Amino acid sequence: MQVFYWIVLLIVIGIALFAVQNSDAPLVTIRLALWKIETSLIYTILGSIGLGIIITLLFWIPRAIRASFKKRKVDQETPST
Repeated sequence: MQVFYWIVLLIVIGIALFAVQNSDAPLVTIRLALWKIETSLIYTILGSIGLGIIITLLFWIPRAIRASFKKRKVDQETPST
């Protein structure tokens, strides 16, 4: 688990460096249905990364909770010696 945290830390540092170095990136226009938003490219990239993390967590958290309940149930059913 420690390795996972180090990898995540390196990715976050890389994203932060990317954001700082590209702060003068050109503007992009995002169109969605009736909305039209003009924002910096770096904010678009960071927003899509954040949205990807949130969507991943929404799928992962219920599975982790179910696995925890199953493990607890199996631990209670097995006799301890």
